[in-house]
Amino acid sequence: MHLVLVKPEIPQNTGNVARTCVMTGTRLHLVEPLGFSLSEKEVRRSGLDYWQYLDLEVHSSFEAFKQKYQAARKIYFTTRGGEYYHQYAYRNNDFLIFGSETKGLDQIIINQAAVALRVPMIDQIPRSLNLGNTAALVLYEALRQQGFPGMK
Repeated sequence: MHLVLVKPEIPQNTGNVARTCVMTGTRLHLVEPLGFSLSEKEVRRSGLDYWQYLDLEVHSSFEAFKQKYQAARKIYFTTRGGEYYHQYAYRNNDFLIFGSETKGLDQIIINQAAVALRVPMIDQIPRSLNLGNTAALVLYEALRQQGFPGMK
């Protein structure tokens, strides 16, 4: 599986997602600009002792990411998605794509998406789930459908 964060802003959220990726054998893709530094000094200072195990790829822009993975099946997650995340049939090499913590995915990206899914939430509160929590629950559903490959 591949998990993609487009323009993440909060280092702690990205750190949580990275740890989930390490523990599930999932490649993490970060699409710049990032709201933080990935320098070795910053990673060490943040206590990310698992970072060396992370399968990480950084892309200079969303267009660069799309160009590199043209043929890949991309699934976008947004509060404006039509279908619920648990109703979708995931495949082993899917790219699960999430937007930034404060803005989500740009509307232009969502408009071009073949598949835009959402996580159910009550609608009385004008907020959404934390990015790290959302990415984890979606990733684990995708892995559950595949029998948790490579995990015990």
